[in-house]
Amino acid sequence: MAKRQIVLDTETTGINPKEGHRIIEIGCVELINRRFTGNNYHVYINPEREIEAEAIAVHGITNERLMHEPKFRDIATEFFEYIQGAELVIHNAPFDVGFMDHEFAMLRPAIPAVAEYCAVLDTLKLAREMHPGQKNNLDALCRRYDINNSHRTLHGALLDAEILAEVYLQMTGGQVSLNLAGEREKSDNNQHQQPIKINRNGALKVIKANENELLAHQEKLAFIAKESGGLLWPESS
Repeated sequence: MAKRQIVLDTETTGINPKEGHRIIEIGCVELINRRFTGNNYHVYINPEREIEAEAIAVHGITNERLMHEPKFRDIATEFFEYIQGAELVIHNAPFDVGFMDHEFAMLRPAIPAVAEYCAVLDTLKLAREMHPGQKNNLDALCRRYDINNSHRTLHGALLDAEILAEVYLQMTGGQVSLNLAGEREKSDNNQHQQPIKINRNGALKVIKANENELLAHQEKLAFIAKESGGLLWPESS
């Protein structure tokens, strides 16, 4: 069965819906079986209230820009139908889901809480588990996974959702840069070489790694761990 995921981001008038703050932009990127479909969703929303100056400094969206945009109640049904049944992939999910639940609850009739019809995956929580003690905001993850976000001068819901989709795919087993194909080619070539004769008489001579070789081994393991998201076997003591 195909797995449908919606990578989602919102921009808002402030940071707390309990203080009356509202959603002003929604951006969604659809993935089916980890592939981009192009069936994205993007809308600006008139919040019917002033946007805080601190929020404008983050996303650059003003009340004048939103004056003629639809109200949330005008887009609520199409948005609900778009996300219904999907797994939502969100960075710092409690923030966005909290705003969505607040908006849906104000409708008449109200739409149930997001968790009742969508699974939610928080990539910030996932990143903190994978990279404890490190910065795990979207910019830091882009640097860590070598994703170009130079065009991101201000926050924007659709742009951030597109970037997060790339980050999420890399975090969860995207393209691996280890040269496995090259290693396989070497192995195939070696099959045509003459077999090596081994003298089994007498005791085997054990040659222990020197300090430089042990250091090189540790560096190689660190590289593999970084590229693959973690070693699959514990390092022996």
